[in-house]
Amino acid sequence: MTLHSILETGGYDFARVDLADVWTGEAQVPAGDIDLVLLSTTYIWNEPILQRAVGWVRENIPGIGIVAGGQFTNLKFMAALRNHPEIVAVVRGDGELALPMTLDAVAAGKSLEAVPNVVWRDGDRIRVNPVEYVDLDAFPSPRVAGRAAVVPYESMRGCPFDCKFCSFPAASPKWRYKSAEKIRDDWVGYADNNGAEMIYAMDSTFTIPPTRFRELLQILPGSGIPVWEGFSRANTLNSEAVVAGLEAAHCFQIHVGFESMNDQTLKNMSKRVSVKQNRTAHDLLSRSEINAYGLFIVGYPGETPQMFQDTQDFLLEEYIGHFSMARFTITDENMPMWQDREKFRIEADNPNDPGSAWSHIGMDSVRAGELLTETLDKVRRANDRAVLKFWQHNYQHWLLPKHDRKTNLAVEKSLELLAMAPRDFTDPQEGAHEMRTQLDRLRALGIAPAPEERELCLDPL
Repeated sequence: MTLHSILETGGYDFARVDLADVWTGEAQVPAGDIDLVLLSTTYIWNEPILQRAVGWVRENIPGIGIVAGGQFTNLKFMAALRNHPEIVAVVRGDGELALPMTLDAVAAGKSLEAVPNVVWRDGDRIRVNPVEYVDLDAFPSPRVAGRAAVVPYESMRGCPFDCKFCSFPAASPKWRYKSAEKIRDDWVGYADNNGAEMIYAMDSTFTIPPTRFRELLQILPGSGIPVWEGFSRANTLNSEAVVAGLEAAHCFQIHVGFESMNDQTLKNMSKRVSVKQNRTAHDLLSRSEINAYGLFIVGYPGETPQMFQDTQDFLLEEYIGHFSMARFTITDENMPMWQDREKFRIEADNPNDPGSAWSHIGMDSVRAGELLTETLDKVRRANDRAVLKFWQHNYQHWLLPKHDRKTNLAVEKSLELLAMAPRDFTDPQEGAHEMRTQLDRLRALGIAPAPEERELCLDPL
């Protein structure tokens, strides 16, 4: 959205190709003359994926230079230029001023020497220009054209924390954030001008710094903003007053990176929260209408199956709300986790491939995968209040918006149990009984299969 706004504000003629279509082989080359390709690496996380994107450009738009930008090339700009001659420049960091200057210089056949934030080819040399930062509070936020029911929002860049599983701060070392007043005015503008019904604050942690957070809780209620969701650390959600303030400020959902319910694992992660703080945040949210979306990791370096048991027990016995769990993956060699390589005896077949096998002093990737599957199965079967967040990512509101959080979670749980009955029951008759039970529960809330659906049956295979 930011890139679109930069190009539209500058009056540049452009066409968009969705990278999702590149991965599926469905991408089409836009009509007309193309002078330059802009490649966003926000959803690219290793060299093979970058090779595939660059290869598509090489095959379909040969001879055209590429200017890359986004999270991956913020970290890997030298490797990107070294390995891909098609990439003529990388805009790292803020692009609001640097990208238009780059486009204008390339169009005029001029050098990029005076453009901030650019790493570029100067003949056989690769030159790295100085970094300059945009004042996020003074610079206009991205404009949205037309109606947009959901608007993604960026209130800060960088991150003040040093979680060892995250290389995000390395890509934007200077932490900067917009003021509470600017956030409010932006959100009111998206509601008035674009009909926004939901703001998705995509920052790593929206509820910091504390002074801004307190001011937001004071000025958002009654301001005309739509409902919103965002990310928070557990230690920020530390009182009933804070959670009540979030409800009054139209907060619909909070993503909380609990990660683990074992204090030693949290310490190994440099998470800077405790199990007690995790549990306090969870309990406060569970008594509110704000939906808690808890994020957990299995297999972080140093974690043993016995340590992970604390997390599994919490999900089985206490957790209320949406949750997801990820098997630890080694994303790239920039992760601060590598500082502990000798301490935890971390080994990886390919540090640049999140799918490659790994091991450490506590477990290996195979055991972590087994624990992940085991936990999802056990929680699904034993805890009616914990709902796996999976297909729900396609929806920004409750399925039954006129019902409360508890009812909606119950509906989603029934759908989950209905869908997973073939896995949970090896006996077809028992599985069919479970499916009928869940359908009856859904019917009680006015939800039923479409009339044309045939009678349900369970394939024993």
